[in-house]
Amino acid sequence: MKDITVLLHPAPPYDFPLSARIFSAGDPAIRSYRDGVFSQTFCLGDRTRVLADVRARGSVDDPLLELTLHSSGRPDDPGTVELVKERIEYILNINDDLNSFYSDVKDDPVMREICIRLRGLKSPTTPTVFEALVDSIVEQQISLAAAHTMEDKLVKQFGASFVVHEREFFCYPTPASLASGRPGKFRSCGLSTHKGEYIRDISRLIDEGHLDLEGLSRYEDIDDIIGELMKIRGIGRWTAELTVLRGMHRVEAIPADDLGIRKLISHFYRNDEKISGDEARSIAERWGRWKGLAAFYLIIAGGSGILPPH
Repeated sequence: MKDITVLLHPAPPYDFPLSARIFSAGDPAIRSYRDGVFSQTFCLGDRTRVLADVRARGSVDDPLLELTLHSSGRPDDPGTVELVKERIEYILNINDDLNSFYSDVKDDPVMREICIRLRGLKSPTTPTVFEALVDSIVEQQISLAAAHTMEDKLVKQFGASFVVHEREFFCYPTPASLASGRPGKFRSCGLSTHKGEYIRDISRLIDEGHLDLEGLSRYEDIDDIIGELMKIRGIGRWTAELTVLRGMHRVEAIPADDLGIRKLISHFYRNDEKISGDEARSIAERWGRWKGLAAFYLIIAGGSGILPPH
């Protein structure tokens, strides 16, 4: 086994520790951020299994990342290196132009102050739209802590495993592996019978070629994407909007019906008054094409203890 290291050059500004901190509670066997290192597993084809570790080697204004590939196969293969590099760039969105976002929201004093405090924060994207959709189904109407436990169990129950440096790791399940899942296996992950059915049936549609989930990201209008997703059994507007935002990095989307996001918008803009999804969407209009990214900034600001400007 041979490890290989390459350098990545993000677009500035980029605060890697701040951006990767959202993965701090992740399972180290799947995806996590520990001691300054972001780790992500990849299953490439039938045989290649890779653990990718990312470390910051630069500054916010002159960012540089060190990407190390550990594999039970051949991580030094040029095709493998390039593919993992592209996927890490996609997941971490290191090439996003934050300066355009900061410029477009500068007339909003609340968001402007938050952007100053969180300068260099970039939002992540799931490796596939499929992963975003499955996770969003798991997270329907339950706490995030409970959902994340179920998601980790789902990966370990259905995903391929591999060993690197005498440690076991797991890749996210393929549609084929979930399509053949029996109800008892989904329940053993903590999922309700209905959620297990939704995930299994969607996986079957993809595996049998009846649903091109990844292809939906090519639609220009996110309302068209949301409409197509909502035709699928088990997918409502909240799930569809969350999938578009997290799985396609369409930052103009905002799941305004999400209770947590409504509370954050109210906290920073309405003195913690109870607001509706429509009211949240109205406030979000001031962020223009950056609604989803602005909401992510609110999430991190809330968790960082940043107070609303007075």
